[in-house]
Amino acid sequence: MARPLRTVSPGVPLHVVQRGNNRATCFFASEDFDRYLRFLLSAADEEHCRVHAYCLMSNHVHLLMTPENQSACARCMKTVNQRYAQHVNRIHERTGTPWEGRYRSSVVYSMRYVLACYRYIELNPVRAGIVRHPANYPWSSYRTNAEGLASPLVRPHGCYAALGRDPETRRTAYRALVDEALAAPLIANIRTAVGSGRALRDNPYPDFVDLSTGV
Repeated sequence: MARPLRTVSPGVPLHVVQRGNNRATCFFASEDFDRYLRFLLSAADEEHCRVHAYCLMSNHVHLLMTPENQSACARCMKTVNQRYAQHVNRIHERTGTPWEGRYRSSVVYSMRYVLACYRYIELNPVRAGIVRHPANYPWSSYRTNAEGLASPLVRPHGCYAALGRDPETRRTAYRALVDEALAAPLIANIRTAVGSGRALRDNPYPDFVDLSTGV
């Protein structure tokens, strides 16, 4: 059976998920997380993708990125995955790929979902019970988006920039958003979209929960 084509719109953000092979561990040491981020920075620059938010978990990766052209994200992920596989196999004396085939992605057409995806991604370690607050997890973009930690990788999306007129105002507003719990229907919608390759948009699909009514 032919693989379904991914929906990609240049200039529109994508929520990307890449899982470890058989959902097994793909980051084994702090150096691995750091090296992946270096590869991501290089590939994003080379392939013209803007990374807005990220979270590296032990067995999967979440990214929110905007590709500047139709193939930018695919090329970026291919480059990152290949370079990281070479690294992890060399350092940890492994063979094969650490990744579970193709990455999954969902295009975020609805601007009201962009900041929801920011929060969903950066709150992953909290939902997993690893930390009580996202600021305590070192391998996400939270401290950059919420606290101003310098990062050459993270570039704000327009929706984030619209939170305030200056950086501190934006960070304060963003921290307040993160402190509000993500509603269970919203989490379900994001998971359904990225799992199926569907878009997040203002007119939800029939199997999405209608967020405007809360039912």
